[in-house]
Amino acid sequence: MRCLSITGSKADCYVKICLVDETGAGDGALSVLAARWGLEHDDDNLMALVMTPEHLELRKRDEPKLGGIFVDFVGGAMAHRRKFGGGRGEAVAKAVGIKGSYLPDVVDATAGLGRDAFVLASVGCRVRMLERNPVVAALLDDGLTRGYADPEIGPWLQERLQLIHASSLTALTDITPRPQVVYLDPMFPHKQKSALVKKEMRVFQSLVGPDLDADGLLEPARQLATKRVVVKRPDYAPPLADVATTNAVTTKGHRFDIYSGTPE
Repeated sequence: MRCLSITGSKADCYVKICLVDETGAGDGALSVLAARWGLEHDDDNLMALVMTPEHLELRKRDEPKLGGIFVDFVGGAMAHRRKFGGGRGEAVAKAVGIKGSYLPDVVDATAGLGRDAFVLASVGCRVRMLERNPVVAALLDDGLTRGYADPEIGPWLQERLQLIHASSLTALTDITPRPQVVYLDPMFPHKQKSALVKKEMRVFQSLVGPDLDADGLLEPARQLATKRVVVKRPDYAPPLADVATTNAVTTKGHRFDIYSGTPE
């Protein structure tokens, strides 16, 4: 099962967005998509969730030059990162504590487009992704569907990467079995000038806005993780919930703050 939903009533998670079908199939797939994720078509909404013949993608209708945002675990940047990105040498892998035969079970409580979760899965970790926004969860689920079907990565991806559609603010107290690591990467305004960051941040912030309640994730994450909590922050950002730590993995532009969990 690609996605497990832990939500309240459908009215609690109803999201309005422009829904577009460019497949030409006319088979009602758009209605199925809307019903599954609790989406309501809004023709005037500036954000559009588009079914193309290749994938599901998110567009900002008033800025068409930004193009579409979609999840692709098979090709593109993620394939390049998997093959040439450094694997266990990547900062996120070091931060969660991968060493020798130790491959921690991880809950990524702010999955986004699933990039860091995929890196961890590709080096052998089992990762449960949490995503509360139904549009983002739909994009992730679409990416997983194509990834699971890929003959090269599909077999291990099905074993190691799962999506849970839920708010981390509530789900972190319900997840079993407990993971060794909880990973947090809450949305924070970026200063970087790269086109990719600007594109994704503009589209994503238009959809979900900043994670204003992210500070509330640290304590339940520390209660859930048996070993550690890792928080990815831009280098200029204060520590999450203003809880300082001297343990961190640093890279150019980011740091991975590390906090102790709660042993079993």
